[in-house]
Parts: sequence; structure tokens; C-alpha cells
Amino acid sequence: MFRQNDNHLQQELHNSYTTLDPRIQKKLKNSWAPLFYEHVFCKIDEKPFAILYSRDRGRFNYPVNILLSLEFIKHIFDYTDEVLLDQYYFNYQVMYALGERNLGERYLGPRTFYEFRSRVYRYTIENPEQEDLIFGQFEKLTDHFIKVTGINTKEQRVDSTQIMPNIKLAGRLSLAYDILVQALRSCPEDILTENLKEVLKPDFKKELLYKCRSSQIPGRLVQIINLISELLKLVKTRSELTALAEIALLERFLKEQADLDEEQNCWLPKENKDISATSIQSAYDPDATFRNKGGKHSKGYVVNIVETCAEENPVQLITDYTVKPNSESDARMLEERLPEIKEKTELIDMYADGGYYSEGVETQSHELKVNMHYTDMTGKKPEPEKIPLSDFQIDEHFNILSCPENYPPLKSNFKQKTGIVNAHFNLEQCEQCPQKERCPVKFQKQNAILRVNYKSILAAKARERTFQEPLRREATSKRAAVEGTNSALKRSQGADKLEVRTYPKVRVVIGLKMTGRNIRQIFRYFQGKIRKKAEKLYRAPSIGVVCTS
Repeated sequence: MFRQNDNHLQQELHNSYTTLDPRIQKKLKNSWAPLFYEHVFCKIDEKPFAILYSRDRGRFNYPVNILLSLEFIKHIFDYTDEVLLDQYYFNYQVMYALGERNLGERYLGPRTFYEFRSRVYRYTIENPEQEDLIFGQFEKLTDHFIKVTGINTKEQRVDSTQIMPNIKLAGRLSLAYDILVQALRSCPEDILTENLKEVLKPDFKKELLYKCRSSQIPGRLVQIINLISELLKLVKTRSELTALAEIALLERFLKEQADLDEEQNCWLPKENKDISATSIQSAYDPDATFRNKGGKHSKGYVVNIVETCAEENPVQLITDYTVKPNSESDARMLEERLPEIKEKTELIDMYADGGYYSEGVETQSHELKVNMHYTDMTGKKPEPEKIPLSDFQIDEHFNILSCPENYPPLKSNFKQKTGIVNAHFNLEQCEQCPQKERCPVKFQKQNAILRVNYKSILAAKARERTFQEPLRREATSKRAAVEGTNSALKRSQGADKLEVRTYPKVRVVIGLKMTGRNIRQIFRYFQGKIRKKAEKLYRAPSIGVVCTS
């Protein structure tokens, strides 16, 4: 049964803290522990986690705010589970941060801790459309952090980074073998042929993978793929087997990696270039995908991070994050999250690299009144001999007010249904115009007409903003530091290669690390370790702990 933990609000008159030497008390007060207690532990909303527990039977749950706080501390300091539990048992700072004032007053068994984590994972897997419990806490805590620090959220920057789950970097042959073995072990032995039983013997793997020359790989891949086909034929009539996840994965692998040669009546591997980036990368993580970014190959997931970047901010905070299979494009992730970011913050200017440019992002940002600043742009470059559309005077409703020579159109309209902008100009004026040969208008019998898609206008305006040198320098300067945030998450918080695999678990762990990153920034703020550029505007507040539930 679920019960909220508010016992920490009423402390005993005499406890371990009151027996400390006053000098040690002062040192503890100036540490991270009181900050965590006031700004994290007391602000955790336990109610959404009630869904993980029975409503009317069983023992009361171990306090959720303690368990969740321990998860945050694990990812703040990059502890292992074993070290984390020792810290809880014996480190008075950790106990103080979790609202406990007597050393050793509450026991936490490892199984209780793991069971809570397992419940969160299961809920995430079974309820993909429901609110992510960890993301919900991230939002609530970040909103509190923004309020207490006075962070300006009008300017933000975005960047993505590749994350590898707990999978091995396997080649196609090793991957095929792993998927086949996993499926064979899920099937009754009595239905397997002798060829398939041979695969499960230890010597088979040794001969297949470890005693294989590079020239032999194509032939052995054909062998494994056809063994996969053989197993799928055997289980085809067994509904209880075809429903297994291991068999479904086997079938998916065959479709993604091979083609049936009807003349030879066998399956042949596809060429590498014909295999989709969304194809299976691991027998144990079907959600992981492949990506080649900047010449670097990676398997797993991509994390998109949005953080504040106003110069006057004492520290910068992550305001939003997205976790996707790494085949997802940067632009698509930003387009999906931009309305949510705009709704929960005061976003006006967003700084991004060229990979985030797309017609969808430009359209979305225009509708939300968000100014996109790119360091570069992808896509086809305009013809240099033609006048760019940005030279026309166009209002926010895509009405063309005048041409580059300041001639107003006879009429102008924008059809939202088709997205087409039409502007009719005086034919005589256009015929005499010195820029006639460079102008994008089309000459007709009665007038000259400019007909373009509104997305082309947005692209032209974005290109003009991007390649004006002062604006480009500013965008580059504003955006650059977000790469340092990604680096810090990987170096000091273990986000480079995770200890978990599959999308739901990766999403949960990344959420804990993102929250941990913001908590570290809050520590810096209250301890006076603020950005040098903000030192003249801010003074670190004194550390005083007054908890309000």
C-alpha cells in the first residue's frame, strides 16, 4: 500500500545532529546536504508513484522520496549501487539530505531498492502513453530551481549526443548468432533439428566466431541466416512459440538483413548499404539503432538536451530532454518538443547548429514566435545570381508588402490550405526594373507574379539570419557551451555508456542523470560557484534551510 513520507517534518528534540560539535554542525550546514534536503527532497512529489503500489492490501511502501533521492544521488556522484547503499548506511551527510537525523535509524535492503527501480521500469514499459514518472519529477524540480535562482529562460540552446546502452559492438555475424541462440533457447529441444541443436554446443560458437577469417565471414553469415529460416519454418505452426518475443525478433532480423533467392531457394545477406539504420543492433536491445554522425559510428540512442544560455544567468539549467533511438534526426526531435518547451518556459530565442534546420522546425518556430538562430544550415543553397526572397518586405502573415525596389504589389494573398503565397506586380514597372533578370517573379501577359511556398520564405529568412556575420558569431558563441554540458554528463555522471539496455530503461536512467545535472548546478549556485560573466550581477545567497512540504 502507498503512504507518503512526511515524518521528516517533525524531528526529535535530541538526535545525532544535536550531539555534534558546533564546528561540525556549521561545516555540515555549509555542505550540499541541507541544499539537497530543502530544494530536492522536500520538493519531490510522491503522489504520482502511488500507481506502483496496491491500493488496499500489503505492507506500506518504503518512502518514495528516500528511494528517488537515492537514485538522484547515485547519478549526481556516479556511485555504483553497492557504494550508494554504503553511503546511505554510514554517511551522515546523505542521511541528513534525506531528512533523517539519527545515523542508522532506518534500514534499506538492497532488494527493496531494486524492487522500486523494477516497478518504475515495468510501469514505463507497460504504459508507454502515460506520463513518464521520472520526467514528471524532472519538470517539477526544474521549475522550482528556475524560481529560486531567477534563471532567465528566454534564451536557450540545444544539442544532441549519442548514448550507448549496455550492449556489445557486434558485427553482423555475431549479431545473427546471438539472435539465433536466444530464439533456440526459448524453444523446446524436441522440435529442433540436428543442425539447430549443433548451434547450442560450445564448440559451435568457437568455430563460428573465434576461428573465422575475414574471407570466411560472408559464407558463415549465409549459414546462420538459413538456420534462422529453418527455425522459423519449424515454429510457424506453433502459436505459443510464434508469440514469443525471441521468435518475433528472429523474424524481424531475417526481413531486415536478408533477401530470399528463389532460384537457389535460400536466403542471402543484403549489402550493408541496403540495411536500414533502424535495423536490430543487439539481440538484447531491439530498440537500439545505428547512426553515422560526423564520420563516427554509434549504436544505441540519442539524447537531445535543451538548456538556458542567457549571459546574466548565474548557472545554466537543463529545461528539457528527449531520448530516442539514435536514427532519429535532430530536427525532428526539436520540432516535436518545441511547443512543450515554449509552454513551460519563456522561450524567445533558440540557438542550434545546422543539423536542427528543417522546414518543420521553421514552421513550428514561426507559429510559436520563437526566433531560431543557427550556426549553419543544411539543404540546397539558393542560386547566387537570383534575388533572395528575404529581400522582399513580407509581414508575419506572409503578405508581400513590397519588392526589393520598394514597389508594392497590386495584390497579395496567402492560402493557408496550400501554403502558397501569391503577389501580383505591375508589369510595366517590372519590365523597366534594373533587377529584372535577377528577380524571381514570372512575367505574364497582364502582370508579373511571384508564386512561392511560405516554407521557402521561412528558409530564406533563416538563411539571412544565419549568414549575417555578427549574428552567426553570436549564435556560435551562445550554442557552444551546451557541448560542455554533454561532455560533463558523460565524464562525471556516467552517461557515456549506460548500465541498462532497451528504450524504457534508458529513458528512465537518462531522466535521473538530467535531474542530477540540474541538482549539481543548484549546489553551485548556493555555494557561490557561479559563472564569471554573471558575478557582477549576482551574489550567491546564504545557505539557510527552511523546508516547506
